[in-house]
Amino acid sequence: MSQRGGIHRLTTAVLLLCAALPCGAAELNLMPWPSHVTQQEGFLNLEHTPQIQLTGGDERVHHALTRFMRSLSVRTGVPFDHHFSGAPEGPRFVIRCAGPGLHVQALAEDESYHLTVSQTGIELTAANPLGIMHGLETVLQLVRPSPQGWVLPDVLIDDTPRFAWRGLMIDVSRHFMPFEALERNIDGMAAVKLNVLHLHLSDDEGFRVESKRRPRLTELASDGLFYTQDQMRELIAYARDRGVRVVPEFDVPGHAVSWLVAYPKLASGPAPQALVRSEQDKLRPPFDPTQEATYVLLDTVFGEMEALFPDRYFHIGGDEVDGKYWDKDATIQAWMRTHKIKDNHALQTYFTKRVEQIVHKHGKDMEGWDEILDGNLPKNSLIQSWRGAESLADAARMGYKTILSAGYYLDLMYPASQHYAVDPLSGKSAALTAEEKSHILGGEAAQWAEYVTPENLDNRLWPRLGAIAERLWSPESVTDIPSMYRRLAVLSRNLEYLGLEHQTSSSRMLDRIEGDDMPPELLETLARAVEPVKEYHRERTQKYDAERPLNHLVDAVSPESDQAREINALAQRAVHDPSARPELRKRFIQWRDNNAALEPYLATSMLRAPLAPLSQNLSVLGALGIAALDSIESAHPVTPEQRKEQLAKVDESAAPHAELFLVVTPAVRVLIEAEPVNQ
Repeated sequence: MSQRGGIHRLTTAVLLLCAALPCGAAELNLMPWPSHVTQQEGFLNLEHTPQIQLTGGDERVHHALTRFMRSLSVRTGVPFDHHFSGAPEGPRFVIRCAGPGLHVQALAEDESYHLTVSQTGIELTAANPLGIMHGLETVLQLVRPSPQGWVLPDVLIDDTPRFAWRGLMIDVSRHFMPFEALERNIDGMAAVKLNVLHLHLSDDEGFRVESKRRPRLTELASDGLFYTQDQMRELIAYARDRGVRVVPEFDVPGHAVSWLVAYPKLASGPAPQALVRSEQDKLRPPFDPTQEATYVLLDTVFGEMEALFPDRYFHIGGDEVDGKYWDKDATIQAWMRTHKIKDNHALQTYFTKRVEQIVHKHGKDMEGWDEILDGNLPKNSLIQSWRGAESLADAARMGYKTILSAGYYLDLMYPASQHYAVDPLSGKSAALTAEEKSHILGGEAAQWAEYVTPENLDNRLWPRLGAIAERLWSPESVTDIPSMYRRLAVLSRNLEYLGLEHQTSSSRMLDRIEGDDMPPELLETLARAVEPVKEYHRERTQKYDAERPLNHLVDAVSPESDQAREINALAQRAVHDPSARPELRKRFIQWRDNNAALEPYLATSMLRAPLAPLSQNLSVLGALGIAALDSIESAHPVTPEQRKEQLAKVDESAAPHAELFLVVTPAVRVLIEAEPVNQ
């Protein structure tokens, strides 16, 4: 049946978006937001399993339909997947795919799709299985409950990505990530239409892929933590099945301790004897680029790995090469003089060109971090900019394909709104010509893993990664931050249905800290008011140690506190809107009183003891907030000296402790600054 429960179609369609955001209660829970959406009044009732009518495509479309029905069942609690063929009375779901797509997924493939939901059913068409997969994710996001049951709103969607390269880099060297952790995050990537998984597979801490041609790399340089080649083939197939390319990175000539533990004679200067474990391990030489044996090793290993990874691009790293080792090596300096190489940049360029020849010989295009940028590299090289928009624009101006990672570093703990504001075509890139802009392929989020383990990986990626995915897919004009956060919250819930663990793992880690001896709400009150310190502050307060357990509150809480953001916004309202003040006062009272109840439990656990200053400061903020509300509501003025003293206490409360800081201080500050002052 396709009855509308008494709701009929209006003759006039309601235009929600043509390269702009929707507004009001009619907004759909779509992320990333499509290129063009037209919503009409009415909905399609999912009383029965849709009748699937599929034309074209390849095995990926069939697999995607199976996953679609399973996800639809999980989200609704209705066993649609048990009746995959559909019932005669079910709505029609017509899927037309024009072609099978390439055997090896490529950058230039058409990912667009057209979706219609109407009274008679659903129609999804695309030129490529990638478009069908993206369209199915959009259909899932449209599903919502109503008084008439589970429904889909009537919509017309024409959608295509703004950028062809929409990626995520995961560092699996510093902390090894199990196979299943990568798989579930590939599922999350597919849900938000990301299409490149970049794996950082070698660094000073380990070499993470089995090498059969040079087994010393996994025998001596992996601690036994590596992916077998069969596992990697399985992961690549898993990703392709979901429209995600896998690009490998083997970082050279720097970040190469794992290589040099296995092959010490190729080091510049003294060779490291063991993998890097902590900041105390100061010996981190790069490869010696003057030895022919270096290129023999790289040719052997890269040839093996390029055969394993089918993607066109092969990432050779090239970042943060410490030239002091080259400066101190007499043999290298003599070689440079003989070959008229004037400095370390020129020496790295020589190395990069040699490596590019190896990569090209095996049928791939070289990718590297922006330190490799040099006008003499082959123009098929791809530059990944992590140092800023300037190098991105420079690479595009010089004719190189390039992608942006600066501004998308998830490990820096920035809020989603900050990542959302970064656009590959803004800033320095805005002044480029149209042809130069065409070289900017998109962007890639980066998750470095000094302070990330399999337990909190999902928590560090999601849901913020959804905001980056939208920036790279949606029209440039889609910039409404409140809308983004509203839809991001829905995405976060849906990702848990999909099997991601960003919420459940955080709760599990908090449970460990709480133990069995304290009421959980006491720690949760504090946890919702804090965020991890930002940028590189954490490594300045403690020395990185790969063996250190990451099991404290800083490791458990989300990089961004939704409640703190809401409270800070509520305080802005409360300055002029009395209706916002009761809820705010309730929060302040809770903060003020929480420390007295929590304090007896802090000293009884090593995981809780460092939190004492934060708990005390939250209590101070609560008391200051209550006093500020009292002053505003009674119009009782404070003296300038009193205000100065109050703001000083707010500043003191903002100081980080236990690698966390109270992110709710803006709420109290704005109220104090709004207090009437007795002149």
